[in-house]
Amino acid sequence: MIVFDLKCGAQEHVFEGWFGSSEDYDSQRARGLVTCPICGDAEIGKAPMAPHVGAKGNQAPADPAAVKKALAEMADLQQRMLENSDFVGDRFPDEARAIHLGEAEARAIHGRASRDEAKTLVDEGIPVAPLPFPVPERGKKH
Repeated sequence: MIVFDLKCGAQEHVFEGWFGSSEDYDSQRARGLVTCPICGDAEIGKAPMAPHVGAKGNQAPADPAAVKKALAEMADLQQRMLENSDFVGDRFPDEARAIHLGEAEARAIHGRASRDEAKTLVDEGIPVAPLPFPVPERGKKH
């Protein structure tokens, strides 16, 4: 699995995309399957990425207030994305595949898939991504 920072051309939104390989990214992008999760723009390019370098032992830990703020912003972004997405529950793999094949209306969806089901979707060239935070089932209070 490879992770790229991506950026849309219209609004310059930066987001993360996970792919099986660099070739998978190139193939999906060429077929118009990589779109901005915020605005839906299909003009996508790689954003500059900092290399992953382990922290030195003498560095101070991250500021807890900054971490809390970043997590709150991520949760807010996820909530805004879910407001424009249909919950399909355990039907997610089948619904994602039907949308990809043009057998169902193209729209943003979210639901549940096992790790193996998600890997199969990615292997088939179907763009999926995990959500950073759990999503309560509709009608259930958590």
